[in-house]
Amino acid sequence: MSLPKISEARQLSDIQLSEEIVTIKRKLFQLRLQKATRQLEKPHEFKHFRHRLAQLLTVEVERGHAAVQSTNQE
Repeated sequence: MSLPKISEARQLSDIQLSEEIVTIKRKLFQLRLQKATRQLEKPHEFKHFRHRLAQLLTVEVERGHAAVQSTNQE
């Protein structure tokens, strides 16, 4: 399983982006819970989900900066 590309995250709408962020955060919580109870079967998923969360948050911040710049230019 390869890591997701940031171009995929940039294609999401704002609503989809925020929903995906919440979903990934829940999944990371579940993975931490599984790790604490020694039920974790796929430890590599931590890396994949953290990477995806970082991409999604980066896109969200980029969009926020773009929105602020567009309002400042008007």
